[in-house]
Amino acid sequence: MVTTDMVKPDVVAFFDKDSHTFSYIVKDPQSTSCAIIDSVLNFDYASGKVSFIGADEIIDYVVVHQLQVEWLIDTHVHADHLSALPYLQEQLGGQTAIGQQITIVQNTFDTIFNESDDFYRDGSQFDHLFHDGETYQIGSLQCKTLHTPGHTPACFTHVLGDAIFVGDTLFMPDAGTARADFPGGDAGVLFDSIHKIFALPDDYRIFICHDYCPNGRALSYQTSVQKQREQNIHIHQLVSKSAFVELRESRDKTLAMPRLILPSIQVNMCAGNLPKTEKNGLAYLKIPLNAFH
Repeated sequence: MVTTDMVKPDVVAFFDKDSHTFSYIVKDPQSTSCAIIDSVLNFDYASGKVSFIGADEIIDYVVVHQLQVEWLIDTHVHADHLSALPYLQEQLGGQTAIGQQITIVQNTFDTIFNESDDFYRDGSQFDHLFHDGETYQIGSLQCKTLHTPGHTPACFTHVLGDAIFVGDTLFMPDAGTARADFPGGDAGVLFDSIHKIFALPDDYRIFICHDYCPNGRALSYQTSVQKQREQNIHIHQLVSKSAFVELRESRDKTLAMPRLILPSIQVNMCAGNLPKTEKNGLAYLKIPLNAFH
């Protein structure tokens, strides 16, 4: 199905080279209202240094263009970068939000990170928890959520006018799909989730969260439902569910853990809030030994 009358929000992409992550400002074309999706907090693992280079670029754009931030959204609990939600909210306002299945992630990793007694596993670190099929607005722009688990239990796709933000569920067609071997991941569920996205109109724009430039091609972040359905190397229209599961699971066995998975999950399941400082004035991340194989 092709549509031509859907509202097209203005989308501006910001790229973090270290984590290969795209963050987005999505603006209602009829007002100054906007949302920020999948922001990045810069983190140097070797030194433990936190910085705000990427977030400050977003802030500068918002300020220069006099935008009003209404939503600060993470599509899921990222395992490859730390979220800048608290920093952006402090500077720009807006509600922080993620899918309601964040509670599953929190319950899964609470034990691994041996969180303190005051760690809440109810998602209350975020201002809002989206449920499947929920509608919301950015100014006058109509938006809708799709729960698209498989990569993680809490993955959500956001349909903002004709713009679709898929998180890690899909990459560019020549790069395929997300891995499904993290705790709570499932390749069969991922297949079903992707077909929810494929059911959207052909010409809807799809914006991805990561690009690793396979075969040396130029960096890219935008595709369409039709191109994904017809050309995605892992899950194009001729691929059966069983074939996809076999391909995805065999490929996942060859993949190393993301470099920043331990600090990322620990921080991101807390809405990007860093650990509390201890009596010496320093905060510490935990690295659980031999928890993952």
